[in-house]
Amino acid sequence: MNESAVMDEHEIHIRVRYCETDAMGFLHHSHYVNYFESGRTELFRANGGDYRAMEKNGFFLVVVRLSVRFRLPARYDDLLTLRTKIVRLSGAKLEHAYQVFRDSELLVEGDSTLACVDREGNVCRLTDELLYPNGRIEQ
Repeated sequence: MNESAVMDEHEIHIRVRYCETDAMGFLHHSHYVNYFESGRTELFRANGGDYRAMEKNGFFLVVVRLSVRFRLPARYDDLLTLRTKIVRLSGAKLEHAYQVFRDSELLVEGDSTLACVDREGNVCRLTDELLYPNGRIEQ
C-alpha cells in the first residue's frame, strides 16, 4: 500500500448532546467509542474510502483492541474537536490514535486496532483495491 498518498490525520467537530450526558451532567464515557468510530469513518471517507462498498464486497474492519484514557470531562453543549490519526497500517491491521479537545484543552485520548476479515471471519490483507474500490483521492 502506498502510504504516502494517504491522509493520515483528520478532524471533525462534535457537539455534546443532552441525551449523551449522565446524571452528573458529564458526557457519558461510552459515547467516546462512538465518536472514535465517527472519526475513523470520516478519515476513511476523506481518503476516498467507502465502507459500504467494502462491506458489499465482503470485507469488514473489526475492532480487536480499544483503549481510552480520560483526562477531563466534557459537558452538555460543549463543542469538541476529535482528531483521528492513522498510526500504523500493516498486513491486515490498521491502528488509529484519537484525541478529543475542547478548545485547546485535551480531554480524552484513545487508540484502537482494527483487523480486516472476510464474511467468514478469515483475516485478509489490506490492499488499495480493498480499501479504495472507487480509487483513492491523491493528496
